Amino acid sequence: MAEALKHLIGARNASDTADALSSAWSNFPRDAFLADILPGIESLELMQRGQLIADAMRLHLPEDFAVTATILKKTFPADQKPGLTGWSLLAFNQYIAAHGLDHLETSLALLKALTPHFTAEFGIRPFIHREQAKALAIIGQWVSDPNHHVRRLASEGTRPRLPWAMRLPALVSDPAPLLPVLTALIDDPEDYVRRSVANSLNDIAKDHPDLVADFVGRHHKNASPERLWLLRHASRTLLKKGHATALANFGFARIDGIKANLRLASSQVAFPGVLDFSVSLANETGTAQSLMLDYAIHHQKKDGTLSPKVFKGKNLTLAAGQSLTLDRRHAFRPITTRVYHPGEHRLEILVNGTSLALETFTLAASDSSVDTNGV
Repeated sequence: MAEALKHLIGARNASDTADALSSAWSNFPRDAFLADILPGIESLELMQRGQLIADAMRLHLPEDFAVTATILKKTFPADQKPGLTGWSLLAFNQYIAAHGLDHLETSLALLKALTPHFTAEFGIRPFIHREQAKALAIIGQWVSDPNHHVRRLASEGTRPRLPWAMRLPALVSDPAPLLPVLTALIDDPEDYVRRSVANSLNDIAKDHPDLVADFVGRHHKNASPERLWLLRHASRTLLKKGHATALANFGFARIDGIKANLRLASSQVAFPGVLDFSVSLANETGTAQSLMLDYAIHHQKKDGTLSPKVFKGKNLTLAAGQSLTLDRRHAFRPITTRVYHPGEHRLEILVNGTSLALETFTLAASDSSVDTNGV
């Protein structure tokens, strides 16, 4: 089993933070700081561990946020000088978000300086929530920054539905203020940034499907391979749901005259184990059709209901009158982000977002906390 995420932060991070703050500010009470953290940190989960360190920072750093901001910035690596990096800086996100809200420009500048060493996407969101127009005016200038981490923060930190982070309800409701940022970064030279743009657009698509489908359509013509990948990734939720405009953007149409037959190798699947299945497709029309073949596993939940998750299959073209059979397998194996519940599950075949076949199978009992990956 993978190591629990909470262990990304621990006593070593607290000690490193204490050393860095002591170097940045000679009056920092290192021992008192650690005494407030070390006795309880191992009993907490990941975000709670960061918050414990942030709370101790509040107790032992100057109350004047501008003064403390200067101290914090000195702890970052600079000009070949070592400094804090990685998960130790989660607490800095939490500290800035809690205590810098009345200092918008200072806080955003500090988060901009932090993000090359650890993401600042958690810390930046309360500022967007509180003063969206002013915050986005500053963040919008980062799209041309020479540091790709800063450019990514402009797209990742503003995602309406960023996982693990506070939601931005105003941008969920009206994402239009984000479009200039995303447009400016759509051809960024770094895949790291382009992937973030795609994920932000996919977030928006969950609430405004037509807006994203139209955005993709406008930017699709004469697009580079890199941009095409971004647009396709941004459309993944829409494509899985069979959104007509999204399908048309990539050369797919609503299916007509396509028949599918699904066969399971077994109706009983052990855990860990593999579900083997085959899909037979037939084009009963007189014209060739471009098809996007996906499948969904409907997982058993604790309350007995089923929850679907769509997995990518493959794209193919069926000539007029053509039939073919594809063999596939889906592995059930431990990861850490899903608890499997034994009992009835379902496998559904989706072609261009339309359900064409469905079969039921039973997953054996297991006490493991796992997730699934398509293979």
